[in-house]
Amino acid sequence: MFSNRLAQPLIVAATAAAWSALQPLLPTPVLAAGYSVGEIAAYHIAGAISAPQAIRLGASRAALMDACLQAASPQVLFAVSGVAVRALAALLARHRLYVAIETDADSCIAGGLVQDMVLAASEIVHLGGRIRVLPVTVASHTPLMDGAVLPFSQQLRREFSANPQLPVLSGLNGQALIKKEQAITVLSRQMVQTIHWDACMDACAEQGVTAALELGPGAALSRMLRERHPQIACRSLSEFRSLQGVHSWLHRLRCGSCCVRRPSEFLRIRHQLQKRFDEIGRHRWRIAPVNQRHD
Repeated sequence: MFSNRLAQPLIVAATAAAWSALQPLLPTPVLAAGYSVGEIAAYHIAGAISAPQAIRLGASRAALMDACLQAASPQVLFAVSGVAVRALAALLARHRLYVAIETDADSCIAGGLVQDMVLAASEIVHLGGRIRVLPVTVASHTPLMDGAVLPFSQQLRREFSANPQLPVLSGLNGQALIKKEQAITVLSRQMVQTIHWDACMDACAEQGVTAALELGPGAALSRMLRERHPQIACRSLSEFRSLQGVHSWLHRLRCGSCCVRRPSEFLRIRHQLQKRFDEIGRHRWRIAPVNQRHD
């Protein structure tokens, strides 16, 4: 399952299948976002490409990245936490390693050659960092994938024929994209450039997102978003026993946000009523103070 050739198209296929089942039950999303290869699936959710197109792109992406491997120089991705990413990036650069995915100010995924990681490991630990090697043999989102960019860009151009119907967050900087040309550029460049997932999570909050649902396998992304922006109700599809459970959860959230008035709204209504009573001369009428609880 951790084979790059299998994992990438399967992740896209699983996300597309989940969306196909859920779409009739859910309100239209305000935006979509995808982590690494999941960004391809996000464009399917946004209506820019079909499910078969997205799966083909996932398979092609994996094959082109595999073609960048050299048996004599194995590649690796490894998680680093406990050290500021800015300081870590300088250390990594000295060893020809790269920040592949930035998830927080003090946590990231780094990538490069195995031999260079081994040399850098002791320095990272000396800075207080913790290292966890991932079961991935392709240093995605680093310059080691440079040979895959042009052919993948060409395939993207063949597959994309429509603009997304809702904004998709760019993994490179969290910008909301609405044009197919933007999608083609970002999806090809993200193979060799750092993914700023922290910026994507912040963009969700800035766009006023109140609820988020993770569709792909696992629950790591929903956990990260919950920890970074606890005001956003966020869950993973894997946490539910049925599709109806997802629908019920979102329905409860929507009813809650629609039916519960904020204290400021009650105070405004009270002021308007008091003013009206005063205008008609019924000064013996007074509106009782409002209990500002809103359970």
